[in-house]
Amino acid sequence: MSRIGKMPVILPVGVEVKLEEGNRLSVKGPKGSLTGKFHNEMLIKVESGSINIERPTDGKLHKSLHGLTRTLVNNMVTGVSSGFEKALEVNGVGYRAQKQGNKLVMTLGYSHPVEMTEPEGITIDVPAPNKIIVKGMDKQLVGETAAKIRMKRPPEVYKGKGIKYETENIRRKEGKTAGKTAK
Repeated sequence: MSRIGKMPVILPVGVEVKLEEGNRLSVKGPKGSLTGKFHNEMLIKVESGSINIERPTDGKLHKSLHGLTRTLVNNMVTGVSSGFEKALEVNGVGYRAQKQGNKLVMTLGYSHPVEMTEPEGITIDVPAPNKIIVKGMDKQLVGETAAKIRMKRPPEVYKGKGIKYETENIRRKEGKTAGKTAK
């Protein structure tokens, strides 16, 4: 039995869940609403205050879908109740970020400023010129947006310049040293 899959998803106060035909689940909460379609063979049971996911057999496919389905449902419930966020740091001399309307404008050492528009359902905050916070209720979209921002200037290993996740550790390399000259 899956350790993750057998745990119930507890519904916080203010979150409504509706299970429709074809394993389509709609979750509505204070932050908004999300819908997701899950594998037809997974058994989703909405009870008062919780959601339970069961699998029909112990086959390899059903075992792999059991924990996945539960985690995706839990992410939907967490997203509409409290939301998700990823923090990024901008490191480097002259590197900075700022918000102009719904655009994120970054100066990253290129000959031009790098601009990104906020995707629908995502808010990007810039509390300081070297800090970017990506917020939203869809965990996958928050992570994808943060990864796209990071890709504009990934951190380099010699000086640590670039955009990195706040919790990320960059393994630094030692630069070349002037060796002894051959005679």
